[in-house]
Amino acid sequence: MEKQVHSILEQVDGLLPLLLGYAGQFFLALIVLFVGWKLVNAVTRATGRMMEASHIEPTLRGFLLSVIGLFLKALLLISVASMVGIATTSFVAVLGAAGLAVGMALQGSLANFAGGVLILLFRPFKVGDSITAGGSSGTVTSIEMFRTVLLDANNEIIYVPNGTLSNNIVINSSESDRLAGSVSLLIDYQDDMDKARALLLGLTENDAQVLKVPAPSVSFLPKPANIQVTLGFWCAPGDVSALVAKYSESSIKVLQKEGYRLGVTARNVA
Repeated sequence: MEKQVHSILEQVDGLLPLLLGYAGQFFLALIVLFVGWKLVNAVTRATGRMMEASHIEPTLRGFLLSVIGLFLKALLLISVASMVGIATTSFVAVLGAAGLAVGMALQGSLANFAGGVLILLFRPFKVGDSITAGGSSGTVTSIEMFRTVLLDANNEIIYVPNGTLSNNIVINSSESDRLAGSVSLLIDYQDDMDKARALLLGLTENDAQVLKVPAPSVSFLPKPANIQVTLGFWCAPGDVSALVAKYSESSIKVLQKEGYRLGVTARNVA
């Protein structure tokens, strides 16, 4: 019995340095984990303040901060695991392979995500702008990470992938302080062109929505059977549609009232 107790004590004496060594490593790992977690949070907050000072979009700012925080915390956990003797090489390899597989499967979605990041970062347009891109036109109501939502003239909602917007031509009508509008009609060759010019320009004289510089103009284009007369004007971007509709009606009425033969398809040969 005494020999067995002595043997056990010898084994404990042999394991004690090893246990103390592991306990020291585990305690050190806990300290590194605690301090590192606090440090990651501090770095994330500081990065957020820098992004806010740089006027980065809140949507993009929140996403980037989440990615940075998760990445740094993952690195911290892997480092702590290696400190206590856990093999992390296979774990990192599995994560890399899984990330590659997911990236290949979500290639299209990742392209839209990257497009959303570029849009939010470089801001070619913002919420409230009127844009035309990818065959769609409308007012931007929201910019999401994977798509941009437009509201067109028919009050229909259009979802445009951000990858399309970032890789194609985008016309932003709201970036300019003025846009051109025009209304065209057809008159007969026998009609008085100078009078038509005066009548059409008279429609815009007292219109506060029409800019005086550049001044409104009237141009004429000969056609085989008639003459195309065009009233051109400049106005604020948001007034173009309303003014085109207004002058389309008023120009027809004023010319008809003066006896102009609008929209003739053949010349009147007497």
